[in-house]
Amino acid sequence: MFILRSVFWLSAAFLVMKPQIDVQSAVASMQMQAIEAGKGIIVQQILEPQCDTLECAGRNALLASALSSSPSIDPPMQDSSISSVPLPRPRPDWMG
Repeated sequence: MFILRSVFWLSAAFLVMKPQIDVQSAVASMQMQAIEAGKGIIVQQILEPQCDTLECAGRNALLASALSSSPSIDPPMQDSSISSVPLPRPRPDWMG
């Protein structure tokens, strides 16, 4: 067990410290792949039962079109240029 844990943590450290790897783009691509896979599964589950009525077919078409549009992903909070930390007031001139 100790050897397995050591191998895991050493490989994780290598991946983190490995030069010339773009972690942000790798995470973004994995995120988009996960979203697409999730949408595919949801659409498959929703559209699986065959409908006989016009109302059911319209509902399925509406849900499929809503799920096929790509969602807007907000940028991470670290990228925001607005500082959330309050800065102290400047010193008065008479204090030097």
